[in-house]
Formats: sequence, C-alpha cells, structure tokens
Amino acid sequence: MSNYWNKYFFIAVLMFGGVMLSAQPKFNSPYSRIGLGDLWNSNFAASNGMADLSAAYHDPYHTNINNPASFGYLNSTSFEVGIRAKYGSLESPSQSVNIASGNLAYMSLSFPMKNPISRVLDRDDSKVNWGMNVSLTPYTTVGYDVATEEERPNIGSIKYNYRGSGGTYKLMWGNGVKINNLSVGANLGFLFGKIEQNQEVRFDSLFASYRDILLADISHNGFVYNLGAQYDIIFKNKKSDGTEEANGKQLTIGASGKTATNFSTKSTIFNSRFNPIYNNLDTISFNPLKEGSGRLPGEFSLGLIYQVKNKMKLGLNYSTALWSKYENEAKDEDALNDTYRIAFGGEFIPDIASYNSYAKRMRYRFGAFYATDPRNDGFNEQLTNYGITIGLGFPVILPRQQRSFINVALELGQFGSEQFLKETYAQMTVGFTLNDNSWFFKRKFN
Repeated sequence: MSNYWNKYFFIAVLMFGGVMLSAQPKFNSPYSRIGLGDLWNSNFAASNGMADLSAAYHDPYHTNINNPASFGYLNSTSFEVGIRAKYGSLESPSQSVNIASGNLAYMSLSFPMKNPISRVLDRDDSKVNWGMNVSLTPYTTVGYDVATEEERPNIGSIKYNYRGSGGTYKLMWGNGVKINNLSVGANLGFLFGKIEQNQEVRFDSLFASYRDILLADISHNGFVYNLGAQYDIIFKNKKSDGTEEANGKQLTIGASGKTATNFSTKSTIFNSRFNPIYNNLDTISFNPLKEGSGRLPGEFSLGLIYQVKNKMKLGLNYSTALWSKYENEAKDEDALNDTYRIAFGGEFIPDIASYNSYAKRMRYRFGAFYATDPRNDGFNEQLTNYGITIGLGFPVILPRQQRSFINVALELGQFGSEQFLKETYAQMTVGFTLNDNSWFFKRKFN
C-alpha cells in the first residue's frame, strides 16, 4: 500500500471509528421502544440502490457483508464507508410531526488474500480465491421521546413521558473462499451496545404533586455469526471447432443465514419518586448490574441474480427471520412476530468502456421491496415497510488507475400502521468505495 493510501486510510479509520462508537441516533422513532429497537439496514450503498439485494450479490469492486461467500470474488482491497440521512413525517389519526435523522451507516475493509497482479506475474492459474473482511455496523437503533395524557376519576390528569436512546452494534470478521463456480463463507463477530430508557409518570392534579421516575440502562453483548454460499451458472456459446466459451452471461444463486444465537445483558434499574413542591426525592428501588440473558432469532435469505458482465444485473431476494423466538430477560416485552422481506432490483451500465461520455460509464440502479416488521402497533396489527429505491454509482479513477466509486441510493417508503402510527419517509445513503490492488503485492528484483 502506497504512502498516499497509508496516510488517508488510517486517518479515515480513526475518524470514522470514533464517530461510530460514540454517535447516538438523533431521531424520534416511537416503535424503537419495543424489542432492541429499529433494525438497521446493514447493506451498503451499492446494494441499497437495488432494494438491498444481498443473498446472490457479488462484485469484484464492492463489498457485500450480508453474504460472506461474496468475499471470495474480491479483486482488490476495498475500504468502504457510508453515511445515511432520513427525513419523514410521522402521522397518527389525530396529529403529525416531521422528523429528521442522520448517522454513520457502515465501515468496512475487504481484501483478497493473494494480490491479483502477483497471481498474473506468478502465472498462478489456481481456481481458488480467498477474501477477507472486517466491518463495523449498527444492528439496532433506539431513539424516542413520546408524551401521552389521560384523565382518571378522583385522580385527574396523569401524564406519561417515555424517552430512550442508544442501540447495538456488530463488529464482524468474515472470510470467503471461491473454488471454480462455488463460493462459501462465514462471518464471526461480536454484538455490543447499550440502551437507555427513561419513564416518567406525573400526577399534576393531586395536592403535593409528585412524579414516578424509572431509569433503566441495559448493556447487551454476545457472539454472532452467519454463513453463506453462492454458485454461478456460466452460460457459454459453442465455437466453430466444437469447444465452448463463456459469453459473459451468468445466473448466480445465493443463500445465507444463521441459527438462533444467545446474548447476555447487564442492567441497572433505578426507580424513584420526586415531589417538586418539597423538592424531595425518594428511592423506591435500586438494582445495579443485574445479569440476564437473551436470544436473537434465526435468519435465512435466498436470492437470484442474472447478469451480463459489465452491462446489467437483475435480481430477486427473499429473507425471513424468526422473531417470535426472540427473548430478553432484561425487558418486559410484548410478543414479536416472524418477518419476511421480498425485493426486486437491478443495475444497468450503458457503456463501461466509453471514452468521451462519463454518464455512460455510471451505474444506474433501481428496486422495490415489501417487508414485515417484528413489532405490532397498539391494535395488534403487525407493522409493514414497503417502498422503491433508485441509485447511482459514480466511478472515480484514483492513482494507479484503480476503479473506485461514490455510490448514492435513495429510498422512498412507508413504515408502520395505518391505524396507529405511520411514517412516510425519504432515506438517502452515500457510500465511498476506495479500491487499491497494491496490498500483498510481491515485488521482484532482477
């Protein structure tokens, strides 16, 4: 790796790593009070533009951490970082409010274990390729500030205020090995994070009005993993001499998933009563560092992508998660539901070798999806999420003529429940993909 890359790569790692570990989501999502919060979309910007195709998606210049088998197709070292911003409107039957949020979306470093230039110089025609990845992404996010009020006989007005923040993250290490047309891979990692919750009940109509306050800090950690496989069906044309040669068209079948995994919790719960008139705070209960356990659901994803090399991709993706098996001793939870997601998307490149038209070398992406969420609304209706996506990939030529990219994806969708609380939103992800093929290059001297 050159001095140019060394300098800016390590600055980026330190800067974005610090942001990822310290950032708190700045948004108001009332449903994030349930379970571990809002599930984070861990796909990168290139995939976001195609409605998050992941099971069968692989690309020599982009990383797909959701199916580790894709690491076996890597052709250069790739450092990827993305930011995500969201703007929407929350609507209930009686009112509406606009919301906005933004956060670092992901950070990843991927590389083939043997330099592709060295393989050419060594006349290495092995059909085995091994790629590795290290990534850091959010897993769930929590952020809400909700106030409600009710009237009760002989008591009067009771006001409830619920606030929460924090989330969980995944630090993953993955490997993928490709042999001929088959690639298999595995991600191993660590789940960690803390969720803070504050519940306040105010009895303003009573003499000597007081407040009940419940504070809870819950830390989560545990080991996580997922496995994946991808297989390419290569289409060929028959030549005049009877032999066959690849025509650049192929169909990729991909699958990834994991079984249920356990995690542990440590919670500190403080329950108190405060009288603002007498400025008096009484501790009702204090339970520090209570240990507990939980269980994350099993997941499975299956996909197909048909592609014409350097021209187009077209794919389908189906995924499901058994959230009805989710457990968490640290929180009193409502029952969650099993989920599924169906997506369709594609990518088109007008002319990858165009000399005088930059627009023809760009990637144009599109997609649509429909998904269910593990949580219910207040009327026992399962939440849904559906929308469309569009994306652009801007190729950038860096020193040594490496093909890098700025990827932009826009998602327009609707989430929640028509009866209770519905969110109409626009979400944009901007990803930076920096590629370099000088890692592990063996220089020879005559």
